[in-house]
Amino acid sequence: MDCVGHSSESRSGVCVAQSVENGGFGGGGRCCKQASPPRSGGSRNTSPMSRAGSRNTSPSRQKVVKTKPRGLDEETLATFGKVVHADIQMEDNIWAMLPEDLLHEILARVPPFLIFRLRLVCKRWNSLLQDSSFLKFHSSVPSHGPCLLTFWKNMQTPQCSVFSLPLKAWYRIPFTFLPPWAFWLVGSSGGLVCFSGHDGLTFKTLVCNPLTQTWRALPSMHYNQQRQLVLVVDRVDRSFKVIATSDIYGDKSLPTEVYDSKIDSWTVHQIMPAVNLCSSKMAYCDSRLYLETLSPLGLMMYRLDTGHWEHIPAKFPRSLLDGYLVAGTQKRLFLVGRIGLYSTLQSMRIWELDHNKITWVEISRMPPKYFRALLRLSAERFECFGQDNLICFTSWNQGKGLLYDVDKKIWSWIGGCALQSYNNQVCFYEPRFDASIY
Repeated sequence: MDCVGHSSESRSGVCVAQSVENGGFGGGGRCCKQASPPRSGGSRNTSPMSRAGSRNTSPSRQKVVKTKPRGLDEETLATFGKVVHADIQMEDNIWAMLPEDLLHEILARVPPFLIFRLRLVCKRWNSLLQDSSFLKFHSSVPSHGPCLLTFWKNMQTPQCSVFSLPLKAWYRIPFTFLPPWAFWLVGSSGGLVCFSGHDGLTFKTLVCNPLTQTWRALPSMHYNQQRQLVLVVDRVDRSFKVIATSDIYGDKSLPTEVYDSKIDSWTVHQIMPAVNLCSSKMAYCDSRLYLETLSPLGLMMYRLDTGHWEHIPAKFPRSLLDGYLVAGTQKRLFLVGRIGLYSTLQSMRIWELDHNKITWVEISRMPPKYFRALLRLSAERFECFGQDNLICFTSWNQGKGLLYDVDKKIWSWIGGCALQSYNNQVCFYEPRFDASIY
């Protein structure tokens, strides 16, 4: 399977990288650019810039200069009377002697999806992903930025596309390395992605790194039944945890269980008090897990440090038709939902929990033009999830994605291809080579 990167904006080319080889993406890659029509020998160049002795006296004329390829394709820079310097030739004998640590520090700042194209340069660069020095530099540089990971199965073959928000481009990642029972996308954290599914009659969970194409199955839980899971990665300790919430199976109340990668086992914690959950969606922030409840009204909060559940009597806004809990940075917790009267939709709003007053405070409303484009009918289903104060909305019927930046208060569409369909699963994703599955 090929790893295809394509931009969501109008570009002149499509970037293709070959499929996985030896535990990682293949070293092959090429960038195909749209070819310009050939000029015939008898054609006449009427451009005033190319005529000898002619003068360009029109102030509206622009001189167009093509720069070297930067990033995914060539860019055209329009300059107004600026001095154009000739390209500086880089001496091979000098740059070939670049110190190893400096080279790794430079390459560690290259976007992860473009590293695989650079592996074509030489054997030395092709072995970057197995170099501990490069991985050390990669772990110390700032993150590439948030991405959206879309997972689905086409004829039982797992498929995955990743949209890079900084690069505004889609990339296809081969997911054939996963076992066939990995069906449900649990979520992502710190460069790792968690899946669950049934292998026959057994409920299983796995954690993988899509960039390195590595995965491992977790041991079975003490009460091994299907339930809601949350993945939490601690980059400081280089470890991760998976939280399995309390649930009811038949006439049994299943306790909360937590998997710790440092001890490679599940620990049984408290059973959540009897409540009437109004949504299976959860949000994890500041070492706390939150769920919505109708009876008693408010939130149930699970503290990972103590292993106990607490009730927070935060009443929901009036006329709330449906709501999603979304985790922000640090202690910020958001509630996203539609407000309507007698099932007549009015608007989509965002609230933030005031932890001191235990109340929801409205912070934003979706503009009507976005709301009408995202949800045309009252019965349309939408999904909502967030990371780092970014909130993403997807519509099942419209196949659109809408992004809201809480800090900048900016709404923007996510283009390129359909982000949500009936069998697609979407989550935020942070690509990292150094994220370990152990």
